[in-house]
Amino acid sequence: MRFWSRSKALSIAPPALIILAGVTATGFAYWPGLMTWDAVRQYDQAISGAFDDWHPPVMEWLWRQLIPLHAGPAPMLLLQLTLFWGGLALLAGWALRERRHGLAVALAACGLLPIALALTGAVLKDCLMAGALLSATGLLAWQTHGQTYGRRPAARVMIPTLAIILLILAATLRFNAFLAGVPIIVALMPAAARRGLLRVAGTSTIAAIVLIFALPVANRLIGAQSSGVEMSLVIFDLGGITEHSGVDAFPPLAVADPVSVNHQCYSPVKWDPYSWWVDEPCAIGFADARAAIAARHESPYAFLARAILKHPVAYAEHRLAHFNINTRFLVHDEIERPVQVESAPNDWGYRVPPNALLSAIDGVALASAHTPLDWPIVWLALAFGVLTIAGNLPSRGIVIPVALSALLYGLGYSVFSVAAELRYHLWTMLATAIALAITAADLMRENSGVSRQRLFWGFTPAMTVTALCIGWRLIPGL
Repeated sequence: MRFWSRSKALSIAPPALIILAGVTATGFAYWPGLMTWDAVRQYDQAISGAFDDWHPPVMEWLWRQLIPLHAGPAPMLLLQLTLFWGGLALLAGWALRERRHGLAVALAACGLLPIALALTGAVLKDCLMAGALLSATGLLAWQTHGQTYGRRPAARVMIPTLAIILLILAATLRFNAFLAGVPIIVALMPAAARRGLLRVAGTSTIAAIVLIFALPVANRLIGAQSSGVEMSLVIFDLGGITEHSGVDAFPPLAVADPVSVNHQCYSPVKWDPYSWWVDEPCAIGFADARAAIAARHESPYAFLARAILKHPVAYAEHRLAHFNINTRFLVHDEIERPVQVESAPNDWGYRVPPNALLSAIDGVALASAHTPLDWPIVWLALAFGVLTIAGNLPSRGIVIPVALSALLYGLGYSVFSVAAELRYHLWTMLATAIALAITAADLMRENSGVSRQRLFWGFTPAMTVTALCIGWRLIPGL
């Protein structure tokens, strides 16, 4: 018994030390939590209790509940880190329970991706969402373990219920998070709900409806005021359609030559030139475009849909150009700084003091941004490759939903995106890393069920994409 206890302690130590090191490094480097411009605005609303929906009101509401415990960003930083590393701890614990000690280490090490260490030090909805999704994924792993080895009836209900609550929380933080949540919810459902394509489709549809409506329902319950945030996507797409078609796609505005004006403003990188916070706002502005569409008594999305139907090729060109930049595919220069290193100015004086650990994490994150490690398109290709070989894997019950979650969420930015920040792809990178780690561990087992030929073809897309990315960056003039 003494030998067993010592052996168990030795198996737990490596993943536990990795998780402890990750939490400690980010916590100490970024304490009390880096506040971006978004976080400053959210904290102001958390203090006042007057919420609007420009940023997720649920996050602001949660922050408001934490203020009596401790003011400032620290409580939100701790919540993010708890969900993030707690999810990885659940996954590592599942692997240890399965007596897969090497896999436990690999799963814990997924949190050490440089971009993840740097981003989780900032109070961001993307990090909170990734933490919720990670914890739900960890619970999914334990759910599959219970299905294999048996579990008390209460746990069979409690585990999927808690996981679904976390997925709903994630869906209230980003309107496109339903793409990440649906595959995991389907995997959490009883086998009867996943038997056959028709039932899978029905379960997926119900899950999608629940997650899509989670955000507007939560906003209504909280009492958040409408800010017209949806116009950021609409105006960006209208600008792209106008640029690529040469035809004014905007509603009537007091602008002499909208096509020419838009050409001076439009950028496939992000929508910001149409906003009010840039140094030189575009004459086609957010407020004017919103008012013009409202005057037509028409939904902004309906107006955009009609513009897309009139100019589908121009819309596709705009979206593909943005997605290329967003995923760091065929690009030359750094789009923008991949992570922030200091807090935005704020009335409360919250800042992250410069320190050696912060500089080290930031430096590694900046360096990795110039490698495939931080090119989202490579991770998307890897997720696709995992899915092509996962059908016969012993751990397919986890690998398939996690890889599909990564792929769908990442591909969603081909449509639902107005900027090109790496933080948007944090979940895609993490989920793919997790699915890849489990896949590699399965392939190292005897009789994995995957032939060498299938393995080669499965990962050919990732190898091809990586080669194209590197070649484009190295060859001048491309």
